Amino acid sequence: MESYSILKDLAIIIIAAKLFGILARKCKAPQVVGEIIAGLLIGPSILGLVDQSDFILEMAEIGVILLMFSAGLETDLKELMKTGPIAALIACAGVFIPLVLGALYYMVFYGFAPWGSNEFYEAVFIGTILTATSVSITVQSLKEMGKLKGRVGTTILSAAIIDDVIGIIVLTFVIGFKNPDSKPSTVVINTILFFVLAVGVGFISYKIFKWIDKRYPHTRRIPIAGLAYCFIMSYVAEQYFGIADITGAYVAGIILCSINDSEYIERKIDINSYMLFGPVFFASIGLKTDLNDVTGGILLFAVGFVIVGLISKIIGCGLMARICRFKGKDALKIGVGMMTRGEVALIVAQKGLSMNLIDPVYFTAVILLIIVSSISTPIVLKFLYSRDKEENGVQTA
Repeated sequence: MESYSILKDLAIIIIAAKLFGILARKCKAPQVVGEIIAGLLIGPSILGLVDQSDFILEMAEIGVILLMFSAGLETDLKELMKTGPIAALIACAGVFIPLVLGALYYMVFYGFAPWGSNEFYEAVFIGTILTATSVSITVQSLKEMGKLKGRVGTTILSAAIIDDVIGIIVLTFVIGFKNPDSKPSTVVINTILFFVLAVGVGFISYKIFKWIDKRYPHTRRIPIAGLAYCFIMSYVAEQYFGIADITGAYVAGIILCSINDSEYIERKIDINSYMLFGPVFFASIGLKTDLNDVTGGILLFAVGFVIVGLISKIIGCGLMARICRFKGKDALKIGVGMMTRGEVALIVAQKGLSMNLIDPVYFTAVILLIIVSSISTPIVLKFLYSRDKEENGVQTA
């Protein structure tokens, strides 16, 4: 492949991703869904305009790192601390139940596998994909209904943040256990050591960035230093602790989320991510999805995967919310609000593909889950809140 032909590929990816992203948004679906479909359309499965290459794969890896760094920067630690134990319990249930039900569903569909086998880890990874929550669609819906700042809205928002943190930790463990040379004790120790290091180094880094921010406020050197810090943490996580690089990027974002210019850093990072690396990452998922290998069995699996993905969040988060003394209807709203999937689910699936934990054909199931959950969640939430208004109206009358 000629070195300059990558310029043609990038142009096709950017234009197609943007066009289909706009179409998706007009259809009330997340823009990332359109970008994935764009990659599928221009990829080898359909038009064959763009083939996978090492360069595109490496750019996609940078894209996912920037996305996770931005997610960390957007984390509101004060809000996280305020909602505290209740949101944490709901998030834990929202991770545990989908993880177990997803793994069981895979084993029921393809057969039960012994502990520690490749098939066992494939099943666990399918469950891991279901742990992630994308709250952006829910947040927008609650905003439109004026319910975001209520107890239910705040709990959903905080639980979703904690949910993603726990999901990334689960991903870290699963990837570590999958390595045939690793021992469970080593994985646990390395993970603990990394987070201990992150706390220590993070405190020092936070103080340094806070000093720079105070001395040179709102200057470009701050996002440049932040980006370098993100890459350093990603490298250290992968190279020295055997932990996914996206974990390091996410931690770097959380460390810097409380400095005054965190929004400024996030805005500058988002320019690179939105214009180039993000579209390449999401389009690369479409490029990897091989429709030629999609059979009736895979489609049947995908339908069941979507159903399990939606119900498991409602059961896990809704039941825990009920235990935490939310009213039945409010607990159901929390469960429904937590069932949307998006970027984090794609990131987890992408990481599994790069580690040979899943086959590319299963991206069909992940994409279908994102589309269905993104469309159904706002509709169901609106219905639940409208029922409240009707009942209140009847009581008033």
